[in-house]
Amino acid sequence: MNSQPHPAPRVLSRRRMLGTLAGLSGAVLLAGCGTGAAAREAGAPRRGGVLRVGVTGGGSSDTLDPHIPATNPDIARTLSLYEPLLHWDQNYTIKPAVAESVTPTDGGRAWIATIRRGIRFHDGRPVTPDDVVATFRRILDPDDPKSGASSLTTVRDVTVVGDRQVRFSLSEPSPIFDQYVAEYTSGIVPADFDVERPIGTGAFRFDSFTVGQQSVFLRNDYYWRPDEPYVDRLELINFAEDDARVNALLSAQVDAIDQVPLALTGVMAAYDSVRVLTSPTASWLPFTMRVDVAPFDDVRVRQALRLIAGRAEMVNQVLSGQGATANDLYSRFDPAYLRSVPNREQDLGRARDLLAAAGKPRLSVELVTSPIQAGTVEAAQVFATQARDAGVEIGLRRVDTSTFFSDQYLSWEFAQSFWNTRNYLPQAASSSMPEAPFNETHWTDPEYVALIRRARAEMDPGRRTAMVAQAQRIEYERGGYLIWSFPDRVDATQSYVGGLVPNRTGLSLSGYEFRKAWVGQ
Repeated sequence: MNSQPHPAPRVLSRRRMLGTLAGLSGAVLLAGCGTGAAAREAGAPRRGGVLRVGVTGGGSSDTLDPHIPATNPDIARTLSLYEPLLHWDQNYTIKPAVAESVTPTDGGRAWIATIRRGIRFHDGRPVTPDDVVATFRRILDPDDPKSGASSLTTVRDVTVVGDRQVRFSLSEPSPIFDQYVAEYTSGIVPADFDVERPIGTGAFRFDSFTVGQQSVFLRNDYYWRPDEPYVDRLELINFAEDDARVNALLSAQVDAIDQVPLALTGVMAAYDSVRVLTSPTASWLPFTMRVDVAPFDDVRVRQALRLIAGRAEMVNQVLSGQGATANDLYSRFDPAYLRSVPNREQDLGRARDLLAAAGKPRLSVELVTSPIQAGTVEAAQVFATQARDAGVEIGLRRVDTSTFFSDQYLSWEFAQSFWNTRNYLPQAASSSMPEAPFNETHWTDPEYVALIRRARAEMDPGRRTAMVAQAQRIEYERGGYLIWSFPDRVDATQSYVGGLVPNRTGLSLSGYEFRKAWVGQ
């Protein structure tokens, strides 16, 4: 892109930022006494204005490609420019989007998508069945499969079957195909899509993009939702560091930020000019252990590290108590979530015994950490401290987000990651199956794989739930993830920003659905 970068917000040094936060702590009493300055209010929805948003992370790998988002800024751009056939709303319920319906036929061996009447791309062209077909052929390109391809491996063909209808023919029945096409990685694009001139059906259209810095989008006048979006211009600005992002909000250089450092939530909530937005989610921040390399190829080592984790302490110290402890299993909002396994409590004696049995009584490993999400670096630090009490030395190697998500990403032997809310089978397809695009732990357990492949084709809900439960038990016993918490998502806006609501998807700022936001006078 050849656009001129928008001036970046002024960023205070870390020393000055600490002084700012110290001042904020003192301001809490003033705010509590009602002596804070009067804040602008959002008021009723209104049109016009600019919304400036500080987003965590990003870097040289930033992309406008809707089918390969990796970082938070990527995801925010994707959800602003593009829309899938269906989408997950703030309650984590599937709702229509580009399609007015996606329904099964032939016993689940095919699904029919019916395109919404009158829906248009940013350039005014109507969305056609040919565009939908081209979108999924792009995602499923065998020479360049995109992120969503792993969930769509059973798609045998995508064909036009009517003026507004597309048929997905599958190699096996699928009871949850609608969940796969509802992921934000399946945004519909025109058949002649060019990532250098990105066009979608989202609430905002492309204006400019500076890799590693910011994106600027404008209102889509063809948008199909009545009255939305409210703002004329959306600016998404990358922030690699928490202090810079918080300072930008407090100094009113941005109107909203994602991922408030949880230790600062109470302080920021005391500011009259700031509104804190808290969302319970099924997001998770795992430690990832590659099961195909030593020492993590020994299940006893993996079990030991899981027993070293003091989960309640980590939630209190890292998340300031804003979240729930996890049990090395993801997808807690899935009705099939396995709650019958014992809670994995810290047991340093048992951990030492397992390490001794594995021939690693004085284990020393390196953990790669990065500020990819609020709390990741802090979690690494707390876990390393806990590990010393079990005779395990964890050396921390901190890298920036661009390095973390570089070509090395899936090669890290011991690292961290972040995932947003998903149900179990779609999540397994993305992270726990051999063909998963983000199989961070390199797990290829044959018994597990067979169960997942059977479950994803089982149309009977009871039998499918039983298979998913068995698969979860296997992952609980010998998987490569150490999942210690389900953190709340805490974001913040200026008090004059309205329309953003709690969102269970795990995506920040009302699921990055900035079409809902307005800027008050």
